[in-house]
Amino acid sequence: MTPAEITRARREAELSRRRLMGTVGELQERLKPGTLANNAWEGVKDRSTGLADDAVQAVKARPVVASAALGAVTLFLARSPLKSAASWLFSRKPDEDLVTTRLDTKSDNYDLTTPVVARHQDEGVTA
Repeated sequence: MTPAEITRARREAELSRRRLMGTVGELQERLKPGTLANNAWEGVKDRSTGLADDAVQAVKARPVVASAALGAVTLFLARSPLKSAASWLFSRKPDEDLVTTRLDTKSDNYDLTTPVVARHQDEGVTA
């Protein structure tokens, strides 16, 4: 090899090394955790924006179907409170002037027998 060829080969090797180092620098920048997270976040934002636009268009195209689906999801999510409200609404309510008591019948400290009192049918009734 002539000295000119060696010099040219060294110059080409140096240029190749610089291109490689530039490529390595770009890869390092792309593979930084912050860059990866930022790219992922941008992708999610773009995708969610597209999905939101599609959803708005679908609701505009079929408002009745969308309302029915939203109502079904709402009923599914609120099934426990609705069940409690319905059972309370349709349960027998005691009279307001009725006094009820509950005693611990499993305890031996209470005697649950009551005296029997006889009275006439018209006794205690006012007209």
